[in-house]
Amino acid sequence: MSRPARHRGLVAGALVAIAALVVSSCGAGGRPEDGEGGGGGGASDVGVTADTVKVGAHFPLTGVAAPGYSEIPTGAKAYFEYVNANGGVHGRTIEYVFRDDAYNPTNTSQVTNELVLQDEIFAMVGGLGTPTHSAVLDFLNGEGVPDLFVSSGSLLWDQPEQNPMTFGWQPDYEVEGKIIGQYVKQNMPDAKVGLFLQDDDFGEDGEKGARAYIDDQIVAAERYAPGNTDIGPQIAALQAAGAEVIIGFNVPSYTALSQLTALRLNYKPQWIYSNVGSDPALVGALLSRFSEGKVTDASLIDGAITTEYLPGVEESDDPWTRLWQKVWDAHGGEGKLTNYRIYGMSQAYTFVQALQAAGPEPTREGIVEALERVGGELRGPAFVPYRYSADSHAGLSGVKVVRISGDGTKDLGPVQVTDNGDADITEHTEKHAPPPPDGIPDVQPVG
Repeated sequence: MSRPARHRGLVAGALVAIAALVVSSCGAGGRPEDGEGGGGGGASDVGVTADTVKVGAHFPLTGVAAPGYSEIPTGAKAYFEYVNANGGVHGRTIEYVFRDDAYNPTNTSQVTNELVLQDEIFAMVGGLGTPTHSAVLDFLNGEGVPDLFVSSGSLLWDQPEQNPMTFGWQPDYEVEGKIIGQYVKQNMPDAKVGLFLQDDDFGEDGEKGARAYIDDQIVAAERYAPGNTDIGPQIAALQAAGAEVIIGFNVPSYTALSQLTALRLNYKPQWIYSNVGSDPALVGALLSRFSEGKVTDASLIDGAITTEYLPGVEESDDPWTRLWQKVWDAHGGEGKLTNYRIYGMSQAYTFVQALQAAGPEPTREGIVEALERVGGELRGPAFVPYRYSADSHAGLSGVKVVRISGDGTKDLGPVQVTDNGDADITEHTEKHAPPPPDGIPDVQPVG
C-alpha cells in the first residue's frame, strides 16, 4: 500500500525527457506532428486498437481503505485525459478502467478476472495494496499481462525471474526503513526505539530496513492486524518498554488510532511514520472521525517525522505541483487536488513514458522489454531515479526525511538513495528537473 504523495512522497514516483531517448519521427510524447497521421497502425496486441490502448486497475473505492486511496485513480484518469486531449501516445488515446475491490483480496481476484478476461486490458497499471495485489500476482503473470507500477512498496514486485511482468513503482519499504534507521542512528543514537508495525510484508520489510541500522536501539516491536482497531495493548507495551522514539510502518487509519491511543495514555514519544501513513490532510480527517469531533485537525502529528519522494500539494510553487493543478483543473472531477491524486498522476506519467518507449505498435512483451532497457533512465516528478533493469523490477530508489509542520513539511536532510540488502545509502545530487513545457514526456521508442 502506499500513501501517495507525501508520495511527494504512496509512493510510491523531475520528469526529465531523456536526452538520449528524445526526438523521434513522432511529435512530443509519441504524438504525431501537426498534419501527420497517427503513429499507431492497428491491433498490435490485446487491449490495443488503431485508436486506443486499454489499461485497468483495482482500488478500494469503498470500504475501510477508501479514504485517500480512492482518490488515486481519479488523479491517474485526469492525467490520461490530459494526454488524450493532446493527441494521445503514438496516435492512440488511453482508455482507463478501474474497479472497486474494497481492499478485499477475494474481490481483487474477481475484478482482476473481469479486467483481463472481459475488458481485455493491455496492462494492469497501479493496482493497490500488498494483500490485495498479492492475490492476483500469479494470475497476471500467468496470463502474460504487464503488471505495472503496483501501488505498494512490497518487495514482492521485484521478482523478475518469478514474476517477469510485474514492476514496483514507489520506494520499497526496506529502502525507506534503511533511510529512516540511518537517520535515527545519526541523530538519536541513545534513544530507545519502538516499532509499530502492520502485521504483513509492509511491517516486515520496514522493520528489516530499520534494524539494519538500529537493531541495538530497538526495545520493542508491536504488530497490529489490519481491521483490529483496538491497538491499546500495543501502544501500552511500547510505553512500558520505555520507547522514546516510535517508528510506525502503518496505514493512515492506524496513524490516527496510534495518536488517539497515545493521547489517552499520556504517552508522548517522538513519532516517525512511513510515508504511507503520514498524509496530514487524511490523518486529520481520520482523527476527527475516530474521536467523534474531539480532535478536529492533524495537530497531533505536528512534529512527527516522515519521508517524501514527490512534491506535494502544499508545495504550490513547485513546477510539478503547478502542472498537476493545471491537469486537475482541466480534467479532474469533484474535489480538490490532493497528494493521493498527485500520486496517481505521477504513476500515469510513468506509464505514458513506458508506452512511448514501447513504440508505435505496442505489445505486452514489448512494454516490459522497454522498461527493462530504459526504465532506469526515466525521470519524472519523483526526486530519485527508478531501479528498473533486466535484473531489477524495483521502483524508486530513495526518499528524503522530513518533519511534519502544519500542512507541510520541513526537510531534515538531503534526498538519499540506496538499494536492498547491504547497499550503502548515498546522497542523491542530481537536480530535480521541471516537467516538459506541455506537461507530456517524449521518449523515443526502444529498438
